[in-house]
Amino acid sequence: MPEPALSDLTAQDALIAVMIACSMADEDMRAAELVAIQRMVNHMPVFAGYDAGRIRGVSQIVFQHFEHEDGLDSLFGLIRAALPERLHETAYALACDVITADGRHSEVELHMLEELREQLAVDRLHTAAIEWAARVRHLQP
Repeated sequence: MPEPALSDLTAQDALIAVMIACSMADEDMRAAELVAIQRMVNHMPVFAGYDAGRIRGVSQIVFQHFEHEDGLDSLFGLIRAALPERLHETAYALACDVITADGRHSEVELHMLEELREQLAVDRLHTAAIEWAARVRHLQP
């Protein structure tokens, strides 16, 4: 399958882009984060029927945007254009799961979540609940 173009991102591609961008936020894509992304794509209903072969192309789009000074703003624009409002909280939840997958988070990752919350206009009370749920799901024994 050909890699997705900037103009033809699906809602599922936008969710993938959110997760990859959050993993890349601290410039250290950890194995636990990548495994979490793959697990979510393989098992979550929102990705039913998704062609996992598109992940590479979506990753390239995210990488290209991260190379430019205003790239994050333009990436968020692509994500907002492809992602219906009903999936904004889903995107935020997926982002939280990726960031907490390795049991730790950096200030840069927290800033990325804050930016994502603002860009997708997710209610602050809802984000607090989503963040709490991600934290307790990923607690280390």
